[in-house]
Amino acid sequence: MEREGGGGGGSLFFRGLQNRSQKKMKLRKRKSTLYLGPQKSTGRRRDLLGENTSLVLFTIALRICNCFLVQTSFVPDEYWQSLEVAHHMVFNYGYLTWEWTERLRGYIYPLIFASIYKILHLLGKDSVQLLIWIPRLAQALLSAVADLRLYSLMKQLENQQVARWVFFCQLCSWFTWYCCTRTLTNTMETVLTVIALFYYPLEGSKSMNSVKYSSLVALAFIIRPTAVIPWVPLLLRHFWQEQRKLDLFLHQFLPIGFVTFSLSLIIDRIFFGQWTLVQYNFLKFNVLQDLGTFYGSHPWHWYFSQGFPAVLGTHLPFFIHGCFLASKRYRIFLVTVLWTLLVYSMLSHKEFRFIYPVLPFCMVFCGYSLNHLKTWKKPALSFLFLSNMLLALYTGLVHQRGTLDVMTNIQELCYNNPNVSSASVFIMMPCHSTPYYSHVHYPLPMRFLQCPPDLSGKSDYLTEADIFYLNPLKWLYREFHNDSTLPTHLIIFSVLEEEISPFLISSNYERTAVCFHTHLPEDRTGSHIYVYERKLKGKLN
Repeated sequence: MEREGGGGGGSLFFRGLQNRSQKKMKLRKRKSTLYLGPQKSTGRRRDLLGENTSLVLFTIALRICNCFLVQTSFVPDEYWQSLEVAHHMVFNYGYLTWEWTERLRGYIYPLIFASIYKILHLLGKDSVQLLIWIPRLAQALLSAVADLRLYSLMKQLENQQVARWVFFCQLCSWFTWYCCTRTLTNTMETVLTVIALFYYPLEGSKSMNSVKYSSLVALAFIIRPTAVIPWVPLLLRHFWQEQRKLDLFLHQFLPIGFVTFSLSLIIDRIFFGQWTLVQYNFLKFNVLQDLGTFYGSHPWHWYFSQGFPAVLGTHLPFFIHGCFLASKRYRIFLVTVLWTLLVYSMLSHKEFRFIYPVLPFCMVFCGYSLNHLKTWKKPALSFLFLSNMLLALYTGLVHQRGTLDVMTNIQELCYNNPNVSSASVFIMMPCHSTPYYSHVHYPLPMRFLQCPPDLSGKSDYLTEADIFYLNPLKWLYREFHNDSTLPTHLIIFSVLEEEISPFLISSNYERTAVCFHTHLPEDRTGSHIYVYERKLKGKLN
């Protein structure tokens, strides 16, 4: 009995242990499921938005405000190489510059805006204001994605604190504010570069993906071939560190390059009507032949002495400080910046926007500097924020706004004028000073002074604009010898008024509008833009 009782007690004891262990196992399993569930859902949410919802919404809202607070003109390419081409593609009227007749540009970037225009047209919502602002809002959203990717990358490589300072520097950069919502190929190039950098294989990165980053680089290249310049050191570094070099080249770089080039060739074949390798034509004109000097040239040191300091602005001392503090893994970023500046310095034609794609690289070093500041941090932050915001608001709301404001006068001429059928406009300003039909959206007869470069190599070649400015008054009398050929409206910079006043008086032109512009260094522009209307006995002729 005792054995049975002892055996029964032992059996019950072991069963109890077994049951308790099973209960514990079940609890652990439940606990694991309980904790893993939210993490997985959070991971999915982050994969969709890039970061937590509040940060995403804040960044998007900021860039939308950024979009509406930039009401000035920067360079003609933001219209003539994107929106004007898209408008011509969808509505079958407008003007294509010489780059398109010479096939130096590809249609893949304007196709993005043409798709937006086509959707608006099909919905019957293709008003001129929507045609102007929807493409810019789309660019603003893409720039917000790039900002978030830069933040996420730095959080992976360092920590949240460093990431916040880099994010702060990126958001308060005056030049980023000035450019990131414009429909420039340089803006799209910068956006794709930052997003590609998020997937680039850097030590400590958790998002590295060779296929994604190389696809984005390839896309940037077919949009703007010079986009490959900042990526040369990065691609070489990746190839050097990759153990399976042949696989990387044959199974990733080569197929991606083939697909993107094929896509570019097919799209350009459809719109040009013939097979064209626009990337080669672009590089041949701007790099091999260096014919960009037709639009101006600068000394070799311009980017180092003027361009780069101006683009960085008050971030410059923080950038220099951060270069000494940043860890070795960021040397490749510094090499990329220096390499890009050196390559562009070899070209005679230089512009601020060309080095815009390396600005986010610089923000990494600026953020590093702010993170390591122990004393004077608050004054430094206040100085950085205020100095950049004042410059951003001035360049976005005041400097060079007249060329956009004057388009409102032309819109009113088209939509609020009973005599619009007999109206015509002549823009007597340096060529491509204003947008064109993308900001009018009405087949109004318009003309501007032409300035295509000479591709035949003539030393004494002069454009129509050059000939006009040699003697404006003589040119006008010769061009409009018959009153029937006179346009009903003239648009000029204020500095030209005195010189052509005899023509204006004799042809019965009266000033009807004044648009503030700000004075520029060039002697052909002025602080205001004047709109003149031809009148005869108080009536439109």
